[in-house]
Amino acid sequence: MKRANTLALLGMALLLGACSDEGSKTLAHGPDPKLPAPQRGLLPDMKIAEPEAWGERKPVVPQGYTITAIATDLQIPRQTLVLPNGDILVAEGRGGSAAKLKPKDVIAGYIKAKGNTKVKSGNRLTLLRDADKDGRYELKTVFADKLNAPYGLGFANGKLYVANQDALVSFDYQEGQTTAAGAPKTITQLPSEINHHWTKAMTMSPDGRFAYVGIGSNSNITERGMEAEVDRAMVWQIDVNTGAYKPFATGLRNPTALAIQPETGQLWAVVNERDEIGPDLVPDYLTSVREGGFYGWPYSYWGQNVDTRVKPGNPEKVAAAIKPDYSLGAHVAALGVAFSSPVMGDAFARGVFVGEHGSWNTKNPVGYKVVFVPFANGRPAGAPVDFVSGFRDADGKTRGRPVGVTVDPRGALIVADDLANTVWRVTRNP
Repeated sequence: MKRANTLALLGMALLLGACSDEGSKTLAHGPDPKLPAPQRGLLPDMKIAEPEAWGERKPVVPQGYTITAIATDLQIPRQTLVLPNGDILVAEGRGGSAAKLKPKDVIAGYIKAKGNTKVKSGNRLTLLRDADKDGRYELKTVFADKLNAPYGLGFANGKLYVANQDALVSFDYQEGQTTAAGAPKTITQLPSEINHHWTKAMTMSPDGRFAYVGIGSNSNITERGMEAEVDRAMVWQIDVNTGAYKPFATGLRNPTALAIQPETGQLWAVVNERDEIGPDLVPDYLTSVREGGFYGWPYSYWGQNVDTRVKPGNPEKVAAAIKPDYSLGAHVAALGVAFSSPVMGDAFARGVFVGEHGSWNTKNPVGYKVVFVPFANGRPAGAPVDFVSGFRDADGKTRGRPVGVTVDPRGALIVADDLANTVWRVTRNP
C-alpha cells in the first residue's frame, strides 16, 4: 500500500507538471535582471535529483586549483567555521516541523526528499584538525552533541556562537579544545513554532557585540496567515551580552547565509525567494542588508513588482521595498556566502563565493554548484563564475549539493556538501 501511494503521488506530480509550460528559459544574473511575467499553474515543474555516490570522482574546480575531501561520513553538514588555530567546526543536522497545508505540499515534499540524504540528522558540531598543516585533517571528533538542528556559527569574545533552529547559544572556548567544556548557554530563543524555514543563518558584528541571525518565513507567500510570520522573514540583531534583540532588516523571505564585508563592516546576505510563479521567478539574490530596510516579502519582489497572490496587498510597503543588489537566478537555492581574500588567487581575490544547493522545481535544473561573484569598488560587478561544479550531471545523477562556504585564511575554500555528507577543501596549486 505504501508503494502504491508513493507511485500515485509521483504520477500526480508528473501529470500536473505536464500541464505547465514552464521550463527555465534564462538564468538572469546581475543587478538588473530581465524579469518575465508571472506564470501560474497547478504545480511548478519538478525535477527529481537522483543521488549517486562520488566513487573515484570529485567536483570540478578551475585550472590551477585542487579539491580534496577532508571529512566524509558526516551527518548532514550545513555550515562551517574556521577557528583562529585553523580547526574547522562543522554544524550538522536538519530541522523543520511545518505541517503540509495542501496536496501539492505533500507532493513537493516527496519530490524534494528524493534528492536529499537519508542519513539521520547529527544535531551536533564536529571538529576537524590538521595538526601538521599538510592539508589532511587527521582528527575528526564530536565537539558538542544533543543540539537542535544547529546551522549558523560564529566566533568572538572567546566564545563560540551557534544558531540552533530554536535558540542562539554559546560555548566558552579555549584555543585547542577538541570538545566543549560544558553545556551551551542560551542567549535568546529564536522563532521555531511551525518552522517551515528552519535554518537560522548567523554572522557576528566586527566588534563581537552583536550576532546577526537570519530567520526565514513560515510559508511561500503567507498561506498560513500573517500571524504565523511574526518575527520572521527578517534578520535579527542580537546583543550577545544581554540577549536583547531587534529586527535589523525585514521583508527577506529566507535569508539563508550572512557575511560581513571585511573592508566596510557591511552586512550581506543571500536570500531564497518565493516559488510557484514560473521557472524564471523569483530570483534568489545576494544583497547588502541595510539597517531598517524592507526587501519586499511578501507584498512584492525585486523592488516594486507586486505579488498579486498576497491579499490584502500593501502599497505603502511595496513603495518602500529595496531592490536587491544582485540576482543569482531563480530557484538556485543559495545557502552559503563568504567573502574572498587574496589568498584565493588574483582571479578570485575580490568578491564572494556562494554555495547553491540546487533547484527541485524547474524543468531544467539550476544551481548545484559554488559560484564566485566578482566585486569592484565594494559592489558586485560582472557575471558569476563557476568555482566548484560537477555536483550534478546532465543525466540527473547528483553526487553532491553544496551548502555553506568558508574562506580559510590559510588559502582554501571550505565547502559543506550535505548530500554526500562530505566537507571539501579547494586550494591553489603550488
